[in-house]
Amino acid sequence: MITNIVGYLMKTMIPLRLVAMTTNCLFITYSTMAMVYPTLILNCILLPINALRFFQMKRLIKQVNQAANGDLSMEWLKPFTTGKHFDAGTVMFRKGDAATELYFLISGRYRVVEPNVELGAGSVIGELGLLEPGKSRTATVECIESGETLAISYDHVMQLYFQNPTFGFYFLQLSTARLFNTIKGLEEENAALRAANAKLGATAPA
Repeated sequence: MITNIVGYLMKTMIPLRLVAMTTNCLFITYSTMAMVYPTLILNCILLPINALRFFQMKRLIKQVNQAANGDLSMEWLKPFTTGKHFDAGTVMFRKGDAATELYFLISGRYRVVEPNVELGAGSVIGELGLLEPGKSRTATVECIESGETLAISYDHVMQLYFQNPTFGFYFLQLSTARLFNTIKGLEEENAALRAANAKLGATAPA
């Protein structure tokens, strides 16, 4: 009875599963001693179910922690990708173009024209188009040193996002980091402009 009440008071899943398993064990013990077979059978069924859900949640947390640490292997992603080569001087896409895929950069160097940032192997580009309401490119990207990429369609990204928590959390981190970097760059530009204007105002003749 007490463990049931405690279970209903739980707000998170892992403690809830632990309490549920404890309750199942207590009911199994009681129903065995009292020979209450329906209760015994019910809890013998519920115990492995709760145990399975408990270990699934633990595995999920482990996967999320791996993603948070940037531990994402490309091997399992390769079946969902298409290899694409870009020569130096090639414009991969332009700002405002329709966005349908993102790219994992395997080799070469690439420049995001707005705001003039260079990216190399290990980076990902094109992910913000998935989040943009009109599904359009938010910047122009050109290849400045020939290289190889792995392209993955937004349809596959959405499937992986919902099916694989590691990839989902990785993508969430990736997109928010890019947005925070953009905001930081804009703040630095604004600070530099304010400093320049203040300097001009100080040196202007009275």
